[in-house]
Amino acid sequence: MSRLRVPALLVGLSLLWGVSFPAISIGLGYLPPLLFAAFRYDVAAILLLGYVGVTTDDRGWVPTGRNNVAAIAAGGVFLVAGNGLLFVGQQTVPSGIAAILQALVPIVTALWALVLLDERLSAVGTLGVVVGFVGIGLIVRPDPGNLTGSDTLGRLLVVGQVVSVSLGGVLIQRARPSMERVAMTGWAMLVGGVVLHVFSFAGGESVPTALVDPIAIGAVVYLGVFSTAIAFVIYFTVLSERGAFEVSLVTYLVPIVATIAGVFLLGESVGPLSVLGFVIVFVGFALLKRHAIADVIAAAG
Repeated sequence: MSRLRVPALLVGLSLLWGVSFPAISIGLGYLPPLLFAAFRYDVAAILLLGYVGVTTDDRGWVPTGRNNVAAIAAGGVFLVAGNGLLFVGQQTVPSGIAAILQALVPIVTALWALVLLDERLSAVGTLGVVVGFVGIGLIVRPDPGNLTGSDTLGRLLVVGQVVSVSLGGVLIQRARPSMERVAMTGWAMLVGGVVLHVFSFAGGESVPTALVDPIAIGAVVYLGVFSTAIAFVIYFTVLSERGAFEVSLVTYLVPIVATIAGVFLLGESVGPLSVLGFVIVFVGFALLKRHAIADVIAAAG
């Protein structure tokens, strides 16, 4: 196996996920947020389940057993449907900022694992969590006198999405599913898409005539096909070959791609405090994952 294969996959994954943030911002000009998110996961679920249905000889891709069903439910509700908060938040939050906030995922995941998986944090790990939240404070910068302002509320909604996604990942780990991961992801996206459609309908969203616009179609296709279906196949490939830590590093490459894409495609800008906040979050991550980082450095040497 080429030594450059996994790094190339990680770069490709960073590009696919990074461009998804400006793609969401573009699509929101044509589609209501929850319906837009639902369409994204509808497309991805069809592709992933179709893929495993065609490539799997037995019925191992069909969910059976309490653990698999629990994992699919957790993934569908918290990992997939929870991303609807991202779409709602990005109505007022620049795509680069929304991507930077995703850097909090590994830190919040550690907190959920502390509660739900009986894992422990050392004193240095606890410091890493605190440092990470200091960085997020610099990025969100909530105004106590105007928490309902569109920009502050949007950033808090994106933080809510981070909390939901992190919880979903821990609940899946706790369920200990035995299904093949691509199949499980496809089913979770199907469940999450249905949940998003329900909330979209309950919120009074309707299918706009703009859905036939080539830009709207392009945004849905890009997000559903490239940044979701194809990206998750790459994600699970790297996960199986290199483990959870190395693939989690994508979280810190995606904001760079998203910010650059947002500048060139949407004319967005990211202030110095947000950049500083991102750096501080990464320092918190490094403190929290210092042993894994040391292992990777030792293996590379």
